[in-house]
Amino acid sequence: MKTAIIGLIGSGKSTLLSAVSGRDLTSTGSINIEEVMVPVPDKRLDWLTELYQPKKTVHATIDTLDLPGLSFADDSSRTAARRLFGHCRTVDMFIAVLKGFDGNDPAKDLLELRTEFILSDLELVITRIEKLEKQVHKPTKTQSKDKAELALQLKLQESLEAEKPISSVIEDDDELDLIKSLGFLTLRPMMVVINVGEDELDRQFELGDAASGLEVITLCAKLENELAQLDDQSRVEFMSDLGIKKLAAAKFVQSCYKTLGLISFLTVGKDEVRAWPIRSGTSALDAAGKIHSDIKRGFIRAETIAYTDMQEHGSEKECKAAGKTRLEGKTYIVQDGDIINFRFNV
Repeated sequence: MKTAIIGLIGSGKSTLLSAVSGRDLTSTGSINIEEVMVPVPDKRLDWLTELYQPKKTVHATIDTLDLPGLSFADDSSRTAARRLFGHCRTVDMFIAVLKGFDGNDPAKDLLELRTEFILSDLELVITRIEKLEKQVHKPTKTQSKDKAELALQLKLQESLEAEKPISSVIEDDDELDLIKSLGFLTLRPMMVVINVGEDELDRQFELGDAASGLEVITLCAKLENELAQLDDQSRVEFMSDLGIKKLAAAKFVQSCYKTLGLISFLTVGKDEVRAWPIRSGTSALDAAGKIHSDIKRGFIRAETIAYTDMQEHGSEKECKAAGKTRLEGKTYIVQDGDIINFRFNV
């Protein structure tokens, strides 16, 4: 899964991304798009690593594009922002970082970002409509499909002109299939991070209709980045002094997972303990394909233990003795934290 982190200049998005990725993105001043892999914290992996002592432990990751800070102050900066948008039309979601310190109004910034997304999509829709209006009169193999898409694009135009995102008017998978290749920005889910000062972590914000239905979290990116630089013991002591029980960076990644509709299943052994991200509702057969196409092709069954059962009983052997090991077929819907050993034959 791929995300894009966006924000106006000075929002602190690169500071936040540095904190959650372990990579310093604050000193480069880059005007280019950076691609960063963000590890997904998972205490289950930590426990399983202690149990199996594998050669390596592999966390799930979120592939994140860090866009340069945006500005919509004039036509030139707005054109530059639109150009950047064009590079992230294939991402699965957006993370909007809003400045909530120095008296800034994050609601205004979010509305501005959403408005620019809508205008960018509207520009694309109008261009597509002009092309389709020329095509639909030609007796081609795609004429019927072109007519259906034209009707849909006109509906999308009406929605965008009413300042409503495309996601609010798509009614079914057939409509989605007609337009998904165009990469509309307002078709993608979004989560919001309000970046505040160290003394404003409990501050409440009203973001208005622009944040309706969105996952919203509040954190201090500067503090999170400072904590990320410390060794484990110093971090624990510093957090205790500040009264912080949990790193907000972990909540940030969990919110990404929630917005993307992801869960993780786990594989274990002496060679490797690993978390595999999949969409909620994925079948055992498709989960097997996440590891390797051969496993999917030769799928026999999935030996499955819930992580909670493994933790309670302490080993695969004890889980089997307690009747907690299940043999699941191709259509089984994988649950978050399932420990799976796929049996296959190719």
